[in-house]
Amino acid sequence: MSNFKEEEIRFLKGVGPKFEKRLNNLGINNLKDLFYYFPRTYQDRSDFKEIRFIRPNEMVSIEAEVLDKDLIKRGKYKSVFKVTFTDGTDTLIGTWFNQSYLNDVFESGQKYNLYGELSKKSFFKYNKKEMINPTYEEIGNKNTIIHTGRVVPIYSLTEGLTQKRLRYIIYRALKDHLHKITDFLPEYIIDKYNHIELEKAIFNMHFPQNRQIFVKARNRLAFQELFLLQIVMLKRKKEYKKVNGIKHHSFNEKMDDFLDRLHFNLTNAQKKAWQQIKSDMEKKEPMQRLLQGDVGSGKTVIAVMSLIKTIENGYQGILMAPTEILAEQHYIKINKILKGFDYNIDILVGGVKGTEREDIIKRIKNSQADLIIGTHALFQNDIEYYNIGLIVIDEQHRFGVEQRYQLKQKGDNPDLLVMTATPIPRSLALTVYGDLDLSIIDEMPPGRKPVITTWRTEKSRSKIYNFVKEKIKKGEQVYVVCPLIEPSEELEANSVLEIKEILEKNYLSEFNVIALHGQLSSNEKNKIMSDFVNHKIDVLISTTIIEVGVDVDTANIMVIENAERFGLAQLHQLRGRIGRGQKQAYCIMIADPNTEEAKKRLEVMTETNDGFRISEADLEIRGPGEFFGTRQHGITDLKVADILKDRKILAKANQEANQLTEIYNWSQKYKKLAKKVEELTIII
Repeated sequence: MSNFKEEEIRFLKGVGPKFEKRLNNLGINNLKDLFYYFPRTYQDRSDFKEIRFIRPNEMVSIEAEVLDKDLIKRGKYKSVFKVTFTDGTDTLIGTWFNQSYLNDVFESGQKYNLYGELSKKSFFKYNKKEMINPTYEEIGNKNTIIHTGRVVPIYSLTEGLTQKRLRYIIYRALKDHLHKITDFLPEYIIDKYNHIELEKAIFNMHFPQNRQIFVKARNRLAFQELFLLQIVMLKRKKEYKKVNGIKHHSFNEKMDDFLDRLHFNLTNAQKKAWQQIKSDMEKKEPMQRLLQGDVGSGKTVIAVMSLIKTIENGYQGILMAPTEILAEQHYIKINKILKGFDYNIDILVGGVKGTEREDIIKRIKNSQADLIIGTHALFQNDIEYYNIGLIVIDEQHRFGVEQRYQLKQKGDNPDLLVMTATPIPRSLALTVYGDLDLSIIDEMPPGRKPVITTWRTEKSRSKIYNFVKEKIKKGEQVYVVCPLIEPSEELEANSVLEIKEILEKNYLSEFNVIALHGQLSSNEKNKIMSDFVNHKIDVLISTTIIEVGVDVDTANIMVIENAERFGLAQLHQLRGRIGRGQKQAYCIMIADPNTEEAKKRLEVMTETNDGFRISEADLEIRGPGEFFGTRQHGITDLKVADILKDRKILAKANQEANQLTEIYNWSQKYKKLAKKVEELTIII
């Protein structure tokens, strides 16, 4: 799109300085933003009814002529304005309050489209047909009909901006300026898929001519979005393949020694993932790999093997986690796993301050730290690494894409392994992690029994905790998860402190019940987790900070209070804390949901332990934007495409992007597309 004066949206018809600020609040800062600010839904106002047939409880469109009008003033500022309309079959009164200027708008004999609902009071009590504040539009030139008599767009709004005003602004902008937009899709792709022109697609996303054209418009724009994202991802991937990275050598004896020390054998899925990672690390170009596996599938062991490989090659390994408690638990677990190996392991999180932090930074710089575990604190400016060989990022979906690239800048093209316990459908991984190769651990360790999951209401609390009591007497431990730390007047939900008091007084008074939450210091949290691991605590009451945590073989019971307040992925992550041993584990959700969505989440949890199925359901319930969080690149940029519904379009976009980027000098051949890709690369 060319730069022209009217791109300053204040100069558009119907805008001005006042409405410019309101448009800015919606993220509309220029003409392009306005064009791509698509409706959230639509209303079909194209089906007209005769006045004689309309009844209350339905929104209807009518075409009628003005018979009479009457302005009744009630004081200085209050008024009632009534217009009597007829379509030849019956009459209808349109009533507007405190809009006396309408007296100069309506004239006898003029024809109008009206859209609204009959007043029940007037219809049933006074036996007359009346619409309060109907939408109206004079019937003149068909091209000026915006708000009635057609499929009408409904937009997300901000304070001080009405549907009618925004609809008018967008309509006028489309009519006056849409011809200046640049179509960047290569002609051969437009021809191959019979895509409609970009102008036509954008206009029909706002003001659909009919359903058939709307579907074509949507498909064209969805393809365009996904195609651009695929090119950006592939471009990045290919750029990394070109640079020289670190070629790691094999140290089979060290790896065999590590595997011998484990108290279990790797699953076939773990072995396959390791071979893929090992092969990548032994190549000259940098590894860019995603390790995906359900909770408890054994990703950490594979990550540790990768870190051993880089350390044995004389490099530093980095493991980054999204939260301090997870980083601390990784630190404890990996120290335990690598006991007997002569490695210097440090932890660097936001809570580490002063001289302790300075000492760690010195050790990192002077190559005295072999493995550094931490949070986003790892990529702060004052940290100089001696020689990074491998970066492992845990729970990748909690970081933005740019954060992982920021960390990579700390080294000389180190290998990158990102892990996620959020199982993602392969089609979705193409979009979200298109610049990474994919390894999947889709097999649980042998002997692991599926967790039996049930959903009970508040009325069953007594029975539930009697069951819990019997299990504790048999030597098992229990997690109780609550949505809040302290009682809240605003939220009706059980807190950690309330439930602790209830359990100690009523149900579990003979046992050691301890509370764990984010307001405790790191030392206090670590002490509690250590006591729980060492079976000094029977019941651990916690917030979701145990969502990602250490393995406790005897913790086989989890009670989730107010389970309706948790997301599906979060419930699945929480459940993953139990069932780590050989005994049967039980997850009991206590909930009285008041929405269909919440009921659906609980039902899915009771039906399956399969992370991939849960992931699919979570995506369907919440949509991909919420699923990945607003920081996740690409997903929030999608204004039309739906990753789940548009899988076929995604597959085509991926195929075309792959073929296009194989063409030598494609960016010179398709300059408009290359410019668009460059813009998107800068944005993300």
